[in-house]
Amino acid sequence: MTLKFTAAFFTAAALTVSTASAQTGSLNAICSTDQGWCEMAAKEFTKATGITVNQTRKATGEALAQLRAEAANPKTDIWWGGTGDPFLQAAEIGLLAPYRPDYLNDLHGWSVRQYAMTQNMVGGFYTSAIGFGWNTELLKKKKLPEPKCWADLVKPIYKNEVEISHPASSGTAYTILAGLVQLMGEDAAFDYMKALHKNVTQYTRSGTAQAPNVAKGEVAVGISFIFGFDMWRHQKYPVASTAPCEGTSYEIGGIALVKGARNAANAKRYYDWLMSPAGQSIGGKADSLQSPANKTFKPDPRIPSMDNVRLIKYDFEKYGKSAERRRLLERWNKDVGALAK
Repeated sequence: MTLKFTAAFFTAAALTVSTASAQTGSLNAICSTDQGWCEMAAKEFTKATGITVNQTRKATGEALAQLRAEAANPKTDIWWGGTGDPFLQAAEIGLLAPYRPDYLNDLHGWSVRQYAMTQNMVGGFYTSAIGFGWNTELLKKKKLPEPKCWADLVKPIYKNEVEISHPASSGTAYTILAGLVQLMGEDAAFDYMKALHKNVTQYTRSGTAQAPNVAKGEVAVGISFIFGFDMWRHQKYPVASTAPCEGTSYEIGGIALVKGARNAANAKRYYDWLMSPAGQSIGGKADSLQSPANKTFKPDPRIPSMDNVRLIKYDFEKYGKSAERRRLLERWNKDVGALAK
């Protein structure tokens, strides 16, 4: 009787745990946008649904490397935020699962085009343009002019005053690299980056590092997405920003379900919530000021307008290919990264 009771007890306990798990459950996510948005989104989604989000924050290049490494036994269910090119490369090599939401009419055209380009494996999550940010007090103290154009940043007066991220780990830096190639032509772009190298103080792992480093006076000038600098300006830090006069690249941030996900149903719920007004509005609440994909709600008024930004005709299909990314990174490492400082 004791044995039967014990067995029955553990069976009942297991059923209770199983039922609780089914009611709530969990999912594993990688977030590649700003840390504040990552954390707030996970917290608010769990509050709304009871589903636990086990989420890590990784730069897009590092996230792609992780998905490659675990391809045979996926541990990640969903990847969202961060520049879109690595998402396109993940789709190309079969790491993502197709998903075409039924709310596409709620999304801007640039978001919907990402679905069409990737056989529904990648959606457009937000958009923003590359530009410069600078610490106004630091430039005044050092008697340096405000940079307005790409040509300004290679002038000797900015030696060791410029910070940018590393294209191997940062999707932001790859967007800059691919954008310069399209703007200037490849050889001219690499000549430019070799000249810029003389003025770069460090290449950070993440493309979100430049804005806080500029705001806190750790570096005079940063190259990254404009919205990041504007966020610190709105918080009364001595920061100004601009889009380069010659033209600039831009991102369409990605969102995708991982092929072979263990928690696919919960991941899809998180995906849909992130693309809804509730999820998209978290960006502004977390001071992350990209332009959202969902057009059915009023976005944060602090989001910088792209109306007067001279955007290049960015070829997402070409520069989203893994072979093209690998080729450009190999040339960057050889021509730029190997240069002495």
